[in-house]
Amino acid sequence: MWRHIILFGIAGGLVITLLKWTEYRYLVVEHSIEIYGGLTAATFAAFGIWLGLRLTRKQIVLKEVRVAVAVHGPAGLPFAVNSKKLEELEITPRELEILELIAKGLSNREIAGKLFVSENTVKTHSSRVFDKLGAKRRTQAAQLGKEFGLIP
Repeated sequence: MWRHIILFGIAGGLVITLLKWTEYRYLVVEHSIEIYGGLTAATFAAFGIWLGLRLTRKQIVLKEVRVAVAVHGPAGLPFAVNSKKLEELEITPRELEILELIAKGLSNREIAGKLFVSENTVKTHSSRVFDKLGAKRRTQAAQLGKEFGLIP
C-alpha cells in the first residue's frame, strides 16, 4: 500500500516538474480549474482501476484430497486379470494396457505420450478394444473391462 502511495507521489511530482518546465504559471493562471480537475480525475481513475483489479482478482484454491483406492478383488484378495475372458475376447497385452489407461481417465494424447506411440496408434487400439468389448464410449469400455475382470 505504501509503495503505491509513494509511486503516486513520485508521478505527481514528475507531472508538476513537467508543468513547471513548460512554464506552467501561464497554464495555471489561465486553466487552473481544468488542470486540477484533470489531475484529480486521472488520479481517481488510476486508483479506481487498480483497486478494481485488486478486488476482483480470482484466487484459485487448490486442495489435495487423498483417497484410498483398493486394488483388491472380492473377499480382499489382490486383483488378478480374468485370463479366460481375456483369451475369449482376444484382447492383446497392448490393448489391455490402453484399456487400463482409458479407465484411469487419460486422453488419447496423454496415453500416446505415456506409451511413446502416436495418437493414431492409440485410437486404433482403443477402437479395437471397443469392438471386442462391444462398447460405444470410453466410459462404457472401462465399465465393461471392470465387469469382465480385465482391469481393477
